[in-house]
Amino acid sequence: MLAQPAQASNVPKLLGLPWHLPLAEWPADLVVRVRDLGQARHVVRFVEAGGTLVALKEMPEELVTREHRLLTYLAEESVPAVEFLGTVTERGTDGNAILMTRYLEFSLPYRALFRSHLTEGMPERLLDALVELLVRLHLVGFFWGDCSLSNALFRRDAGALSAYLVDAETGELEQALTNGQREWDLELATERVAGGIADLMSERQERGWGSGTELDPAWVAEQLTVRYRRLWAELTREELIDVGERQRAEDRIRRLNALGFDVRELVVTTADSGSKLRLSTRVVEPGFHRRELAALTGLDVGENQARRLLNDLSGFRAWLSRAEGRNVPLAVAASRWLAEVYEPTINAVPAELRQKLESAEVFHQVLDHRWFLSQSSGREVSTAEAARSFFENVLPFIPDERQVLAGEAG
Repeated sequence: MLAQPAQASNVPKLLGLPWHLPLAEWPADLVVRVRDLGQARHVVRFVEAGGTLVALKEMPEELVTREHRLLTYLAEESVPAVEFLGTVTERGTDGNAILMTRYLEFSLPYRALFRSHLTEGMPERLLDALVELLVRLHLVGFFWGDCSLSNALFRRDAGALSAYLVDAETGELEQALTNGQREWDLELATERVAGGIADLMSERQERGWGSGTELDPAWVAEQLTVRYRRLWAELTREELIDVGERQRAEDRIRRLNALGFDVRELVVTTADSGSKLRLSTRVVEPGFHRRELAALTGLDVGENQARRLLNDLSGFRAWLSRAEGRNVPLAVAASRWLAEVYEPTINAVPAELRQKLESAEVFHQVLDHRWFLSQSSGREVSTAEAARSFFENVLPFIPDERQVLAGEAG
């Protein structure tokens, strides 16, 4: 029985699949080959349905029901994870059911990021992305239990990476995680991530994947722990301030905003017989810049991409205000920036190059290219001119990230 398909247009294609057969026995011409994924605990196959790449995971029905519930909860809490599409039960294959999720476009498994030369800063960006995902899970009471590089996908996000949970079947939900539960999940994560890096370094040597600096698994484990504890402390720590130091509270909120988190509840209580205030953030919500950009423009992009686009919007508003001799309202500037700068840039991407990067990442890289051209030419280069140069001289040589995973059928 096919249950809860996300899009009606996908139903005919999905109904025509041989659900009565175990996934391992499906004909090769029905599945899409996916590169660079690690080993999976269960049989996983990919199919194309209505232009959507759908991941199918075969498991006992109780595990499918469980993972459906966990993915739904994470979606409600806006935690980055693959999108649940539906389930298939009553298949007559030894009681196994199938979980369907949407494959994340323009995402990369960690193996794809390390296939060639290790670029400067890539290991740190990878760790920061995984740490932020783990912290966000812990903030909503989710014990992952199987945090590893293989169980996450990564998307480029304006020079950084964003991590998305792929496998939730080992997760546990609590009202709030204890420190002991968090530390245990962190310990499991360091073991699995270090092990994954060790295996990858061996494979790189065997297959001759690039050259350059090799990663020490012990360093990776240490850095994962250090970065996790630092971010968790910044988001949740208490600090004592003098009664009159209102600015300290505002500074704390700005620091959290800079990290991409919004503060929904700030708790201030008296301490030291009333001479001090105890300041803590009870509820923090990620996606501060994403929400701000979405409210202004309707664009749904990564957090770091949103920060970069907001900066460009701010510069455009300042230019517009000078040109018109008035203080242009932010909402007006946002509407004109979208119509006059962002959309023309994205629409100008040649059709044959649109598989390279997602739209917001293209715009971010055009902005980087604009800065480079301005610096090298000693004059201010427009976004339109930078885009033309980028599309001609840079974008054609970037690998197709939309196709890194969806290889040829068969």
